[in-house]
Amino acid sequence: VQLVESGGGSVQPGGSLRLSCGASGYTYSSNCMAWFRQAPGKKREGVAYIYTGDSSPYYDDSVKGRFTISRDGASNSVYLQMNSLKPDDTAMYYCAGSPHCAGLKTYHYVYWGQGTQVTVS
Repeated sequence: VQLVESGGGSVQPGGSLRLSCGASGYTYSSNCMAWFRQAPGKKREGVAYIYTGDSSPYYDDSVKGRFTISRDGASNSVYLQMNSLKPDDTAMYYCAGSPHCAGLKTYHYVYWGQGTQVTVS
């Protein structure tokens, strides 16, 4: 499975961005799709995941109410709508995939994209 992110950029606090992740390859092996982020000098942390079976989402408390994860099965794409952005949201954002939805730990995920930068300032 190959994952390619897009949609990052620079935005002012309070602004919005929509990240996209396109998946190709044996996508049936990736039943759980997630977004992670990593700020300079910090560990990679999970933001949200979605189970592709019924599109049920899960969010980290830091983004709950501001971010929305969604998917389009027809195009094998996953999205992250980010609203009310804060400077603390500045990070490289990564799309990830796993055969199972087991949480937001990096070790749960097998497939990773290259990342897209989000800067809020």
